[in-house]
Amino acid sequence: MRARIGHLYPLHSFLPAQRALATELGVSRDTLQRALRELANEGWTESRRGSGSRVVKVQRIQSSTAKATRVRGQVALAPFISEAFEQPEVTLDVYTPTSESLDAHIRLQSERIRGGFISPQRITLRMLLPDPSLPLPYPRVKANEDDARLRARLRAITETHTASLVGALRDLQIEGLVASVTVRVQHTPLTPTFKLYLLNEAEALHGMYEIIERQLELADGEVVTALDVLGLGATLTHHVKNPADAGAPGTVFVDSMQQWFTSVWKHLAQ
Repeated sequence: MRARIGHLYPLHSFLPAQRALATELGVSRDTLQRALRELANEGWTESRRGSGSRVVKVQRIQSSTAKATRVRGQVALAPFISEAFEQPEVTLDVYTPTSESLDAHIRLQSERIRGGFISPQRITLRMLLPDPSLPLPYPRVKANEDDARLRARLRAITETHTASLVGALRDLQIEGLVASVTVRVQHTPLTPTFKLYLLNEAEALHGMYEIIERQLELADGEVVTALDVLGLGATLTHHVKNPADAGAPGTVFVDSMQQWFTSVWKHLAQ
């Protein structure tokens, strides 16, 4: 849901009616209502009686590169993923604490492929996630750091969305829509302090995580004050390689982050 804000639902637009939105996302009304409450608590939307929910904040991306002229004001990650999938060969290396946002982006691209709007011939995805057994410092209940319910909630979310995105990509190959699909997911014993998307070995999107307090509703309906990270709301920096200049800042950043990712993938991840 968060990944659609700024792409399908731009700033100041209204979300669809709850019944239509639940059908679109394939979730129950109860699940949708919990998600909408979280979006409102985090400041992404505001609700007005009789008008529904309106988007009041989207993700920020900053870039100093010429290629980023498509980035105007506040935009979401989705346009960059969309552009990556418009190439014949798609390569994504992703480091993130949860696969929830990536699942939404992958499913959007799957819909574009099925609709005949794009036709990549090869898709390769490597995703690094935290080791499920790692005692992460967030998310956690602020008043009781030994309360493991939020960590269990994060694991369940990650497992669900990882299975979803892997299935979505593999279905494209099974159905003959993409000639070759390679998906690998590994876990690393690192606490994620930033998110990283490496796109087609030419671009990088990087954002640091900010620790925040926010209200979260658990499965039993209890609302707790949690220490969590500001993911979607964090500013992303956009870097593009310049093939003609090995010393350009964008080139150095993309290459260094690619080397970092590959080293963790090779030596630490399982």
